[in-house]
Amino acid sequence: MSDHLPANHPPVAKPKIGVLLLNLGTPEATDYWSVRRYLKEFLSDPRVIETPRLLWWLILNVIILSFRPQKSGHAYAQIWDKEKNESPLRVITRQQTESLARRMGGEDNVVVDFAMRYGNPSTQERLEALQQAGCQKILLMPLYPQYSATTTATANDKAFEVLGKMRWQPAVRTAPAYFDDPKYVETLARSIEEGVAKLDFVPDLVVTSYHGMPVEYLERGDPYHCQCLKTTRLVREHLGWDKDRLMVTFQSRFGRAKWLEPYTDVTLAALPGRGIKKIAILAPAFSADCIETLEEIAMQGRETFMHAGGEQFAYIPCLNDSPGGMDMIESMVRRELSGWL
Repeated sequence: MSDHLPANHPPVAKPKIGVLLLNLGTPEATDYWSVRRYLKEFLSDPRVIETPRLLWWLILNVIILSFRPQKSGHAYAQIWDKEKNESPLRVITRQQTESLARRMGGEDNVVVDFAMRYGNPSTQERLEALQQAGCQKILLMPLYPQYSATTTATANDKAFEVLGKMRWQPAVRTAPAYFDDPKYVETLARSIEEGVAKLDFVPDLVVTSYHGMPVEYLERGDPYHCQCLKTTRLVREHLGWDKDRLMVTFQSRFGRAKWLEPYTDVTLAALPGRGIKKIAILAPAFSADCIETLEEIAMQGRETFMHAGGEQFAYIPCLNDSPGGMDMIESMVRRELSGWL
């Protein structure tokens, strides 16, 4: 290409294809100000909180950001990767990215990277880096199995906001949610089978705990709730299990509004009283283990269940960068890059 450029023409990179894995985000550290900065960005997103802006600004800045950073910082400290000095979410998302890059190594024109919707590495930083590296085509891959305006949509929104400021804008594709993708269902089912097989007890029940959302969002048309139910149903059918062996709950509710039910914490407190004293639990809405899985479920959930009279509790990890999980991600990426490779 350089042989045909005029003299003194700016360097032009060889055309490449970018794959950008997108995840939620993380604070830089567990101290008050680091967590506060992260929460402020996260909770200021109108896709996440749909309360009228002025009212929410007052609630967020006067009440929530005065007290919640301490509580969240303590929770992050319980699961922080001290060796890398990062949250597990960033560590695992980076590992997924590096694994995918190795798997795509046979395609010398493909660049794999990752970005966070909130915090660092930012979507702007990594999209600009891909563009500067010569990526004239970019696949945006939100790592959310089930679609929600609060996750997939806002991740894509941020990417398009960045693209809107580029003079030389790459062609872009957005990967769809994969809640019912046969490869995802099979991989998730296998992780449950293998997770249960490793236990030294037989669970009375396996719980699939999904991140919750206000019921009002469902009523406004968000498909997330239905997609969560379908994921668990398809996994149960793949496993050949009875309906009473695999159940759905929703975690992480926030504020006073009614959220999707049944609530995970309330369910865990009630199960021993119903004679269900041995359980395994997993969080299929997350592609990588994070504060909501490692601290809220594996730690707080265990404490709630055991305090209520439970006898055995096991957390089954997210797919993370496991061979099966990466087989699934690679399969979806190659499918979405069809016609570009």
